[in-house]
Amino acid sequence: MRRFAALYERLDRSTGTADKRRALVDYFRDAPPRDAAWALWLLAGGKIGGARAKIAATGDLRAWIGEETGTPDWLVEACHHQVGDLAETLALLLDDPPVTQGAGPGNALPYLPAGEDGAGLGLADWIERRLAPVANADPETRRAVVVDAWRSLVFRERLVFNKLLTGALRVGVSQGLVQQALAELSGVDIALIAQRMLGRWTPGAGFMETLLSPEAQPGDAALPYPFFLASPLESDPDGLGPVDDWLLEWKWDGIRLQLIRRAGEVALWSRGEERMDGRFPEIEAAAAVLPRDCVIDGELLAWQPAASAPMPFSALQTRIQRLKPGPKTLASAPARVLAYDLLELDGEDLRARPLDERRSLLAALLGETAQAGSATNGDDRAGTGGSAARIALSPRVEARDWAQAAALRDEARDRGVEGLMLKRRDSPYRHGRRRGDWWKWKVDPLSIDAVLIYAQSGSGRRSTLFTDYTFGLWDGDALVPVAKAYSGLDDAEILRLDRWIRAHTLERFGPVRSVEAAHVFELGFEGVNRSRRHKSGVAVRFPRILRWREDKPVREADTLDALRALAR
Repeated sequence: MRRFAALYERLDRSTGTADKRRALVDYFRDAPPRDAAWALWLLAGGKIGGARAKIAATGDLRAWIGEETGTPDWLVEACHHQVGDLAETLALLLDDPPVTQGAGPGNALPYLPAGEDGAGLGLADWIERRLAPVANADPETRRAVVVDAWRSLVFRERLVFNKLLTGALRVGVSQGLVQQALAELSGVDIALIAQRMLGRWTPGAGFMETLLSPEAQPGDAALPYPFFLASPLESDPDGLGPVDDWLLEWKWDGIRLQLIRRAGEVALWSRGEERMDGRFPEIEAAAAVLPRDCVIDGELLAWQPAASAPMPFSALQTRIQRLKPGPKTLASAPARVLAYDLLELDGEDLRARPLDERRSLLAALLGETAQAGSATNGDDRAGTGGSAARIALSPRVEARDWAQAAALRDEARDRGVEGLMLKRRDSPYRHGRRRGDWWKWKVDPLSIDAVLIYAQSGSGRRSTLFTDYTFGLWDGDALVPVAKAYSGLDDAEILRLDRWIRAHTLERFGPVRSVEAAHVFELGFEGVNRSRRHKSGVAVRFPRILRWREDKPVREADTLDALRALAR
C-alpha cells in the first residue's frame, strides 16, 4: 500500500503528462507483479470485487468514522462539505498511528495470520486478503476491516485506502497514458498492450507477465483489436483538402462493434469491451456463414427488413441487456450490422494497409458471401445485397465537393443518422482517438429551452459545488423533468449559479435540492425517443447545456408537447 500511495501522491501532484508517465514507469518497474496488476486494474477504472461487491457504502463510512472519532453526524457532513471529497474527509478525521504500532494476537483479524498488521501489506494483499473476503459480509465484519485499516495506516495510505472504498480513484490518468507507460517500460507495441487489456481479465502476476510479453500469447487470438475512434469536426471541412481524398459514410446511431470469426468461432465485441455472445443470435448466425476468417469493424443497428432506415436507438436498447432474446424481441427489433472496415482476413492483420484497400477486400468478402448464399438457398444473412442482409457494407456517400457534402449532411436526421463520417482514404486503422485521419461531422444538435428545477453537488473536485442539474418543460401549469445535464457552463457561471441555488432552495431530498423556477437554459441533444420509463414519455440522448437564457422569462420555456413532437 505504501508504494501505491506514493504513486497516487506523485500523480496527484503532477500537472504534466510526461511527469505522470514517468511516475507510472517508475512504479511498474519496481512494484511486485501482483501489486502492479491491481494498480493497473484500479487505474483503468476497475472496482474491487466488481459492481455487486459491497464493502462499505458512503453511509456506512460516515457512520463508522463518527463512531470511531466521536464526531456527530452533522459535523461529519459539515467537514465533508468543506473538504469536498469524502475519502479525504475520512482520512483527515483520524490521527496517524504511532510509528511502533503493531497488531497483536488479541486483535488480529480472523483471516490473517495472528499478529499480522496492515501497515506493511502491499496493495494486492490489502485487496485479496482483507477487502475482497469481506465483500457482502455482515456490517460488523466489514466495519472491523475498515476501522482496522484506518487505525493502522498513515494519512496518505489512509487516503488511498478510502478512495478504493469509495471508487473515486480519479487522479488525472487515462487508460491510454498507463498503456504508454507500460509500452515504454516493456518495449511491447502499445497497440498490442491495448488489445490484451480489452475484455475481462483478472488482476494477478500471471496477467502482467502475459500483458508485457513480446511473444505471441494463446489468448491473443480471442481478442478484438483496439477501436480507432473519430474526432469531432468543429471547423469547415474545406481545410481537409479535396473531397476526393476522403471516404464519406453516414454516421450511424447504433452500437460500435467488432465481429470476429476465427477458426470457425464467432464473437461479437462492443466498443465498451464487452462480449455480446447470445444477445444477437441472428448476427452470430450470419457471421458463421462467412466463407473466410475475418475481423470486421461496423455498427450494430435495429433495422426492420423492409425499411429504408434504421429503427431508433431506443429499439436497440431493448436488446442490449437480454442475454437470450425470445422470438418476440427478435421480431420487434431485428439486428443488422453495417460493416465499414476489415481489420483482419484469414489471420492476416490488415490495419497498416490503406483504408481503400481494406474497404475493397471487405466488399469482396461480403460479395462472395452473398453469392454463396444465393447459389445455395437464397440465404442473404450476410452480404452486400438486399435490405434484409444481416451483415452489409456500409454505403459510400458520394459528393462532388464539400458544399454538396454539407447539403447531404443536413439530410442526416431525416435518414435516421447523426451526420457524416469522413475518413482519409489512405489512412491505416489506428487505435484510440488519433486526430487527423477520421472525423465525425455531426449535424447540429436539436435544442429546447428548459427550466432548472433540481440541483445536486458534483463529484471529485466539484463536489462542493452544485453542478448536476435537472431541467423541466411545461405540461400545462406544471414543470415535468425531461433531462439532466452536467456540462456546458463556464467556471464563472457555475459559481454564480451555485450561489443562487443555495439562496433559493425550496426543499431537500437527500443530496438533491429543488429550487425556484426562475432560470431558463437552452439544452442541446442528439435525438429524442419515446420512452415508457420516463415520466415525460420521452428520453433525450446526450443532453448538455448550450447557454444560459437570462433573456427569456420562465413562462416562455418550451412545452413537453414540443419535445414530444421531435420524438421518433
